[in-house]
Amino acid sequence: MKLNRQEYRTTKRVDKIRRILSRRQPDLTIILENVHDAHNVSAVLRSCDAVGIFSVCLLYYGECEFPDLSKRSSASAKKWVDQTRYSSVDECFSSLKEQGFRILTTALGKNAVSIYETDMTEKVAIVFGNEHSGVSKEALEKADGNIVIPQVGMIQSLNISVACAVTVFEAFRQRNAKGMYDSVRFNEEKLESLVEDWSKR
Repeated sequence: MKLNRQEYRTTKRVDKIRRILSRRQPDLTIILENVHDAHNVSAVLRSCDAVGIFSVCLLYYGECEFPDLSKRSSASAKKWVDQTRYSSVDECFSSLKEQGFRILTTALGKNAVSIYETDMTEKVAIVFGNEHSGVSKEALEKADGNIVIPQVGMIQSLNISVACAVTVFEAFRQRNAKGMYDSVRFNEEKLESLVEDWSKR
């Protein structure tokens, strides 16, 4: 039976959604801690979508509020990356650790391990901090480890959205090499539920 144009477009869209969801990585997530610039947040979400991160954690407390992304060119990425909001480091870290995540911060320091020497194929959450003050002392103390992007320039820092992109694409490289994008990471019931949900977005 031949489909009409609308049915064809709908079927094609659902097929694409199922294909994208089949490569999502529910055991890899990013934590944004008080990142206040809307451009940076939007860029991070776009990078997360690009490497198949299913959801991110938005950790905002004190006087810092989640920025308005509605006017950003990459704001549409927020539709395809789920977000869970937290109002304290304890709340966020406790929830993730209960789910079995290892939590890694990103900060310069003598105990920092290169991202290229870090196993990102395990269940891991990576914290990126505020543009000015970086990851908080509390987050550093409560994390399971600290990682860094090796650099050889005069200025040993990157914009948060750039740092996140470099890091998650290293995670993508490792996971892709291990074949983690070749099989569906959700059970059949969960996958079909997500397909139905995404089809309405």
